[in-house]
Amino acid sequence: MAPGVSNEKKTEDEQPSRENSIHLCNPHLEKMKEDILYHFALRTGTHDFPALFGDVKFVCVGGSPSRMKAFIAYIAEELGLGSPGGDYPNICAGTDRYAMYKVGPVLSVSHGMGIPSISIMLHELIKMLYHAKCSNITIIRIGTSGGIGLEPGSVVITRQSVDATFKPQFEQVVLGKTVIRSTNLDEELAEELLQCSKEINQFNTVIGNTMCTLDFYEGQGRLDGAICLYNEEEKLQYLKEAYDSGVRNIEMESSVFAAMCNLSGVRAAVVCVTLLNRLEGDQISSSHDILVEYQQRPQKLVGYFIKKSLGKA
Repeated sequence: MAPGVSNEKKTEDEQPSRENSIHLCNPHLEKMKEDILYHFALRTGTHDFPALFGDVKFVCVGGSPSRMKAFIAYIAEELGLGSPGGDYPNICAGTDRYAMYKVGPVLSVSHGMGIPSISIMLHELIKMLYHAKCSNITIIRIGTSGGIGLEPGSVVITRQSVDATFKPQFEQVVLGKTVIRSTNLDEELAEELLQCSKEINQFNTVIGNTMCTLDFYEGQGRLDGAICLYNEEEKLQYLKEAYDSGVRNIEMESSVFAAMCNLSGVRAAVVCVTLLNRLEGDQISSSHDILVEYQQRPQKLVGYFIKKSLGKA
């Protein structure tokens, strides 16, 4: 078996030993003459992955292509690697599935919305980083979420991603059998990010569990979807149970993100801003300007972390 490739077990409760390189849990890949990353419009036969991506150390992923383009422009300025108003080409311009931007050692990639979309992106991203021979990679999801018991605009750094029953696990059906994967995230990285937030001292930041759901409405206990067969009392009881279990925010990507990063031996974190307190309502009613400012908070925190890690803070 090739170095960096390991067999996958049916139940994975532990991370692989922490090494510098990417682990691919797929022995079939070594037999392939060419790897086509279809949803990125990239292929090993036509692109020089080490030349394109070999210097990458930080990968930031988020739902929206426009948000990730804004992040690459922001981090370029913060690191002194770009010019004011400079344009950053979309590396995945050959497809409309995802967008990817790069400046220096930082890669910024969109992942769409929900577990299926981010899962597809992560499969191809992890393979891309492996083919590029990247090492010492940190991947951080930056995004938005609904808070529980927090003021809107608070930033949550995820300790564990939990499912809708508050269990720290990700379930996937593979060949008709349920596979359970761990959703723990790097505790040391979470603490480093929390320390960075204290140093910039611009907004409330906490470490807590993040509940990852399969949809935006019923799965998150909202009362404003097209279908709702429960009442407000039942909704609030559920959200309070979530809070008591350690959940501080809700989104739709963190579980598979944590599980896949664990299996690949990648240091990872989830940093999301809360757009509302779900104990007080369901609809996001803040003004556009306020929401834009909220969405910049994870970018500012992660940007400062990257600067500090590179000795530029």
